[in-house]
Amino acid sequence: MPTLQLYGWNEHFMRHFKTNKSQDLEAARVLSIQGFKHLLITEAGNLEAQLASALMNSHEPEAYPKTGDWVLVKRYDEEGIIIDTLPRINELSRKAPGTQSTRQVLATNIDAAFIVQGLDNNYNIMRLQRYLQQVIQCNILPIVMLNKADLVPNPENYRQAVKELGYNCPVILNSALNLVQQEEWTRQYLLPGHTYILLGSSGVGKSTLLNNLLGYKLQEESATSTANNKGKHTTTARQLVLLPNGSMIIDTPGMREFGVTEENGTIGIHHPLIDELAPQCRFGDCTHQHEPGCAIIAAVRNGALPEPVYRSYLKLLREQYHFQTSEADKRRNERHFSKIAKQIFKHRKDSKY
Repeated sequence: MPTLQLYGWNEHFMRHFKTNKSQDLEAARVLSIQGFKHLLITEAGNLEAQLASALMNSHEPEAYPKTGDWVLVKRYDEEGIIIDTLPRINELSRKAPGTQSTRQVLATNIDAAFIVQGLDNNYNIMRLQRYLQQVIQCNILPIVMLNKADLVPNPENYRQAVKELGYNCPVILNSALNLVQQEEWTRQYLLPGHTYILLGSSGVGKSTLLNNLLGYKLQEESATSTANNKGKHTTTARQLVLLPNGSMIIDTPGMREFGVTEENGTIGIHHPLIDELAPQCRFGDCTHQHEPGCAIIAAVRNGALPEPVYRSYLKLLREQYHFQTSEADKRRNERHFSKIAKQIFKHRKDSKY
């Protein structure tokens, strides 16, 4: 099989590649990014490349090539220059860490996301709901993996608690010591030619999991701190690797923050259980917070909708609204700055200095 097809090249990217007028540009996929250096896979093998100045000047940072992107690259001796990025099928984003409301694209062109939580003090059902919500908003299939299942007496109880969230996604129990268990879910969920991403906090066992899937140590495994039960960072950059069965996984550094954004210019948290009940509300524009005749509030009161799910829903909705408001303020300030800059430029031109 040609190299590019091994790494997920398909009709979508071929169609956009054919619109390229230049004959000396190659298609390549971004495997990892280290500073200004991009490691690509081309039909001829690996290639290191940097971004063209024109690309950096004409795009917002979130549109710069990310791990998983397909790009157009021009060769110069043993290095390359990335000229442009082919249109993405999807992109996994989050609110950038910190107080500023900025959208950060983590990786692109992903078929499914493994959301990994360790059952050794890392398990947090509301944090998991945050991951699920953002992954689904980004049009990516979520797969929940409850890792280190051998460290708790009744791991099935944890799986049932995740199922009760109502997202109707696969929930896998996994242990690094149980290779038979790993072979079973690998055969079912890791499909050749598909791209997956590992998400989760530090110390949940992502590096151990990836090493087991590869059959060798790509990453050194790091123990969880005994002082605070928080993981230590092992992976330092996102990187895409080809697994022996022909599937691909993007490994990511542990994330302590995973803030929600608004995608496609719309605001709204679409939880399956709430979406199912919403048509029964008295008002079509019900916010499910204080209106009379709200079916969601009634379901919480009679126990049909778990109260933690509802509280998490409201919290995520507030975060998303705050993000959207801050983004609007930023765009308004940028337009204002651009208008002032044009006026200054015109004044200098008219005054000839």
